[in-house]
Amino acid sequence: MDPFLHLEAVAVPLPRPNIDTDQIIPARFLSRPREIDHGQFLFHDARRLPGSPEERPDFPLNRPEWREAKVVVGGRNFACGSSRESAVWALHDYGVRCAIAPSFGDIFYNNSLKNGLLPVVLPAEAVAELTAQLEARPGATLRVDLPAQTVTFPDGQVHGFEIDPFAKHCLLEGVDELGFTLTFEEDIAAFERRYGRENTR
Repeated sequence: MDPFLHLEAVAVPLPRPNIDTDQIIPARFLSRPREIDHGQFLFHDARRLPGSPEERPDFPLNRPEWREAKVVVGGRNFACGSSRESAVWALHDYGVRCAIAPSFGDIFYNNSLKNGLLPVVLPAEAVAELTAQLEARPGATLRVDLPAQTVTFPDGQVHGFEIDPFAKHCLLEGVDELGFTLTFEEDIAAFERRYGRENTR
């Protein structure tokens, strides 16, 4: 998992509320192993014309200004629905490192933190303002500063956000929960040796 410190990138607005995980990655792609690129399935059905591989020109990620976006700005209850971790994989593999919304599906939020994608909760009014700026200036960039826990909008407004300290540490270091545990490998081995000696007397 790559460390997350600072990100200055194009942000794409997807302001509709209740975008669920089945829209982010349709269920028929869930059997694919993690090793493959799940980014190719991101918003698969929404990005394409019905029954056709042809892209819908009106879908935001199909527009040249937003095609390379690394930040998604969603609406209320973004990524609600089923618990599929593949929804995070699809965003991450596409290149998205941060999602900003007034609220998230709880399971998606936690899955994001475990997979190197930073979910940022901002007040609804701030997200609406950010969305308006991005729609007025397609291709505009914003800056996410995880150490400072701030987001700087295209017009220079700075908004703070909250994050669990342990999740923040893991993102900054680029480790998941298992990776964090393995940083104590020597201590664990020493405890096991000591425990073994003390319990074989």
